Amino acid sequence: MPTTSASPAVAAHRRRSRRKSAPPRQPWCCSFGLDPLTAAGRSPLPAPPRAKQQHAPPLSRRIRSPGRVSPIDDPSSSGGAAASHAAARLSSVSECPPPPAPAQARPPAPSPPPVPAARPTLRMRLVERGVVVEVDEVEKVRWESKAVRKALKGSRGGEVAVEGRVEVEVFREAVEMMLADEDEAASMRRLARGGVARAISVLEVSLSLMFDRGVNSCLQYLEAVPWDEPEEERIKILLSQHSSYEAASRNLLASNARKDLRFLVNGILSNTSVYVKGDKELDKGSIYCICHSCLKCLVELFEESSDSVHADQTIVSVGKGPLEGIYKQVEDLNWLLQILIDRQMGEEFVDLWANEKTLSNMHERLSPLIRCELSRISGTIFIAMGSGKLHCTGDKRFSIFQAWFRPMLVDFGWLKRYPKGLNVTMLEEGIGQALLTLTLKQQQVLFMEWFKAFSGQGRECPNLMRASRSGGGDRS
Repeated sequence: MPTTSASPAVAAHRRRSRRKSAPPRQPWCCSFGLDPLTAAGRSPLPAPPRAKQQHAPPLSRRIRSPGRVSPIDDPSSSGGAAASHAAARLSSVSECPPPPAPAQARPPAPSPPPVPAARPTLRMRLVERGVVVEVDEVEKVRWESKAVRKALKGSRGGEVAVEGRVEVEVFREAVEMMLADEDEAASMRRLARGGVARAISVLEVSLSLMFDRGVNSCLQYLEAVPWDEPEEERIKILLSQHSSYEAASRNLLASNARKDLRFLVNGILSNTSVYVKGDKELDKGSIYCICHSCLKCLVELFEESSDSVHADQTIVSVGKGPLEGIYKQVEDLNWLLQILIDRQMGEEFVDLWANEKTLSNMHERLSPLIRCELSRISGTIFIAMGSGKLHCTGDKRFSIFQAWFRPMLVDFGWLKRYPKGLNVTMLEEGIGQALLTLTLKQQQVLFMEWFKAFSGQGRECPNLMRASRSGGGDRS
């Protein structure tokens, strides 16, 4: 059968139809990220337009890595050159640091406070101690001390040298007396707290500073209290070096003449004295008559003190006042009692003192500074009883304990601080030994009273532990 060939037009139409027919769809599970339409020969969807950059990065920032440079516009084209200049301008603007924030206004610095003017200072130098005491209240010290006033000579401050080997604490106390606005009573209380030795030291400082008020206070206190022989020598030496206080020293030393007279009388009454030419019997009645007179005067002085001073205050009257009188009467009574004990005639004085109800009832209402003077008399009796020098019956021994044991417990602390010649150790032993001479029932009563006082006062009470451990039987 003869083959029929197609016409050229039909063949061309067939070729066009064959090119336009879509190839079969291929799977694209392994397309390596290509869009299936791209892989099939179709053009992908147009990408969304990118936001227009506000400025192009500078050329220096287009270097990605060494050897790789991102494509740049051709600088020969006018558009590329303009874009490059614009990008450079934008880059320079973007790289400028932001303008600094306006500085906040600082508050003005506070002005420094005005420097106060330096106060004048008085330097008081203790020459032999090498110590300097500075005092701010110059005018007050200048007013009180003639020596300071003379040394400063009108200047507002300076240094004053104080001669003599003076204790620093004593010097400080004298200066405090200058600065303190205290009356005579307060000054006497201050001196009484320190005792006789401290008052003599304060007197020495006051004399060297020509501190008249301090000198008068010390002399008045020393006139009212007893001294021993070394203290008397110190006072005489001090007063002999300052003739301006001659009148006051005469009055003070005149009151001490009574001690010299007592010493002379004791020598006359002594059994071994060279003044005794025979064995004349001492008039016992005359001595007890003097004792009664002293006791009567003592009661009157204590009544005067009790009316004028409350129990928690200190008697500070001096001169011819009650304090000096009380000291003198107690001193006289103790002196007479010692004579009676040495002559073995003191039993009647035990009765006399045990029956002194007025003074024993008045004791608790009195100032500690003067009521302890009564316990000095009781202490002499307790020492004599404990040492066996004073012999009396058991009833008399117990009567003296009933009247004066409790006051002794109250005053013992003051007697320790201001012994004035009383041997406190002998007093403790004497009380304990005398207590053991009582009956067992009487001892129990007194030991219970002592234990109550000792538990509250401690070392302010006499220590009777040895006596309580020794025990005691019925020794009446």
